[in-house]
Amino acid sequence: MSETKDPEMTIPEQANSSASSSPEPLLRVTGLVKHFPIKKGLLQRQTGAVKAVDGIDFEVRPGETLGVVGESGCGKSTMGRLITRLLEPTGGKIEFEGKDITHLGVSGMRPLRRDVQMIFQDPYGSLNPRHTVGSIVSAPFKLQGVEPEGGVKKEVQRLLGLVGLNPEHYNRYPHEFSGGQRQRIGIARALALKPKLVVADEPVSALDVSVQAQVVNLMDDLQQELGLTYVIIAHDLSVIRHVSDRIAVMYLGKIVELADRDSLYESPMHPYTKALLSAVPVPDPRRRGAKSDRILLKGDVPSPISPPSGCRFHTRCWKATEVCKTQEPPLLTLRTGHQVACHHPESVSDVPLRGVAPDQAPGEAVLPEARESVEVVDATPKSPAVTKAESPAEAGASEDSAEGDIQDSNPSSI
Repeated sequence: MSETKDPEMTIPEQANSSASSSPEPLLRVTGLVKHFPIKKGLLQRQTGAVKAVDGIDFEVRPGETLGVVGESGCGKSTMGRLITRLLEPTGGKIEFEGKDITHLGVSGMRPLRRDVQMIFQDPYGSLNPRHTVGSIVSAPFKLQGVEPEGGVKKEVQRLLGLVGLNPEHYNRYPHEFSGGQRQRIGIARALALKPKLVVADEPVSALDVSVQAQVVNLMDDLQQELGLTYVIIAHDLSVIRHVSDRIAVMYLGKIVELADRDSLYESPMHPYTKALLSAVPVPDPRRRGAKSDRILLKGDVPSPISPPSGCRFHTRCWKATEVCKTQEPPLLTLRTGHQVACHHPESVSDVPLRGVAPDQAPGEAVLPEARESVEVVDATPKSPAVTKAESPAEAGASEDSAEGDIQDSNPSSI
């Protein structure tokens, strides 16, 4: 079945939420920890733990969108399942509308399920293939004992129309839909009980690029129409830039930088954030031939079973000093609304940093291994040029070579 086409295929630029100045956050997370035990032997004794989330703090205000980015394995999806209480936290505190929901049981969480919903990454695995679309979208009403006005079928058909599907799809099965349409079904199910907070775990990563724009447009329209609050987890930094009001950057179970969208993209302060942003291609013809450097981090991400001491990024950081190996940097507010956990943050000459600790002075010697941890390469696209002296075959070979250079230099999305 062909994908439903939206009239607008561009990703809208989202304005800063007016609710961002609200004094009372909708969600407050303090010191959140999740360790998965590793057990071995006949007696299944614990020999270690995977430190998926290891102490993070953030707030989400009503009506705003918080984007969460980072490499695979940094704990983004685990964090999303913790704040929706699909996983039990090992430590820390989760407050929703001022109420502590950290250790609520099934009966205690049941009323809150109406206000907190989740959109899953895989549009194929998140829908039961044996149930019809009507049964899938109406499940929240049955579980919560809610009878919508006009009946369940009428409300489900209204929700299908709201997300861009045909109400006549009520009796069809998930295998009859494309990936983008299945994700729309998942969005309709998440919106059934009119939630206040929606956690979207990489909602467009499994979709084609053209369909991604449609789904992002849809989520943006639904936020404005229904007053939703989003926590969007994604790899694609370009998508996150367009949909988020504030962005949190995670690395190995920690938030290393948290700032509003414009501040983060224009002047990143953490070296890891700077490396991530250098990998984002800029689709702007006016920048053709402009100088562009790509920061390549050497080596693999350390294991979350035994993360490095001190700053967890120091094994791949070109600014690492002795203090980075021994002391873990706290998440400090160095500019208004800009938090960073780094002993040697990037600074902008005309914007002084506030609250810099003494051990953040940049006069220390860089570790010898830090000089080998990164490589800067020229990622400037090369324009294919054909001279009059070239034969048509030579010109074609030149174009193929230049195109290969562009593809090789263009990094994939993080």
